[in-house]
Amino acid sequence: MLSQRLMWIVWPAFLAAAVLEMLLFALVDPTDLHWGGAPLNWSREAVYTVTFFVLWGFTTVSSSLTTLLSMSPFEVNRCPFPQDERPAGCGRGTDCPGR
Repeated sequence: MLSQRLMWIVWPAFLAAAVLEMLLFALVDPTDLHWGGAPLNWSREAVYTVTFFVLWGFTTVSSSLTTLLSMSPFEVNRCPFPQDERPAGCGRGTDCPGR
């Protein structure tokens, strides 16, 4: 389940970052970039790579928040222990050990 949820987050974020980078660099030339008033002396490939990973990071955070907010109350409040190992009151709030 964790790997499936991770793919729900990472794959759409990857695709969104790719589209955003294409749109960004259709309008901006990487050799014209400046940082702190001085020209950024990076190769085009370095700018493309760093920008892609920054965009991927931002879109991953966005996808993570969407996934977190789509969780049902049952998923959020359920006890993390198997049925036969649950302590008394597990799953009813903060009284569950291990949280």
